[in-house]
Amino acid sequence: MRILSGIQPTGTPHLGNYLGAIRNWVANQNDESLYCVVDLHSLTGEIDPATLNANTRQLFAALLACGIDQERCTLFIQSQVSWHSQLSWLLECVASYGELKRMTQFKEKAERQGAYRVGLLTYPVLMAADILLYQTTHVPVGDDQRQHLELAREIAERFNHRYGATFVVPQGMVPEFGARVMDLQEPTRKMSKSISSPQGSIDLFDTEADIAKKIKRAVTDTDNEVRYDWENKPGLSNLLDIFGAITSRTPTEIADGYQRYGDLKNDLAEALIATLAPIRNRYEELLQDPAELSRLAKVGAAKADPIAARTYQQAAAAMGLLS
Repeated sequence: MRILSGIQPTGTPHLGNYLGAIRNWVANQNDESLYCVVDLHSLTGEIDPATLNANTRQLFAALLACGIDQERCTLFIQSQVSWHSQLSWLLECVASYGELKRMTQFKEKAERQGAYRVGLLTYPVLMAADILLYQTTHVPVGDDQRQHLELAREIAERFNHRYGATFVVPQGMVPEFGARVMDLQEPTRKMSKSISSPQGSIDLFDTEADIAKKIKRAVTDTDNEVRYDWENKPGLSNLLDIFGAITSRTPTEIADGYQRYGDLKNDLAEALIATLAPIRNRYEELLQDPAELSRLAKVGAAKADPIAARTYQQAAAAMGLLS
């Protein structure tokens, strides 16, 4: 089984990134796992070059701090493996405008941006290239990315049908709990680096005081009955999902152990602090050694490059391009 997943360097990773993706990457890492910082995807919106550079370096350090190990898997920066962009063009010549225009995230982001860049429309094809380059069999995916994975599968199948068997058609992997962590202040909306309010999102490197304060102020409801009920108690259910994800217990089991919201929030804050403190400490150590970070990025790119090159060359030959 070969696993690949990526994350954009659009800001400090938050609890939703960790519980929904990064922690599962760590648990599943092996010689066949590839994880990447997808910096090229960040170019679809307005971002200052210096900010993108810093965000990429910091996110790479954050992934290492969370437990991604270059000796156990492959961690790399997308733009440092040029085959991603090259395969993306080939796949753009297989994908259709209609299916890209129907992407839910494209419609939402295009509405927010107004005069959007063409890359905003076509980035799901680049995402497909990220996946298909490595003959990926399984992709860790949250609810909001299922549509993009389905597009990657459709493109792979269409390419194979037109040009001969070239790509593995990947399958999705969705964790049972913690796959979709919601905003602490607006629990009907996913926790987000770009949209959440400061009080609605817990950053991985928040101080212990900030974590406790944000959990204490998290929106719940007024009846003070502790039960797992997303329809009627989304705020409380979100906290129970988070608690379940970091303790490997079911939200219902946790709810059964509490009578008061305050007690649950206090225990959840303590559990989060205990989980995130070692990650924050390791992250700060890594940022003190930029040369080592650069070396580790080059190690990852050197491991990923030959796999990607082989797949690109197969796809290019299948389409009739000269070698």
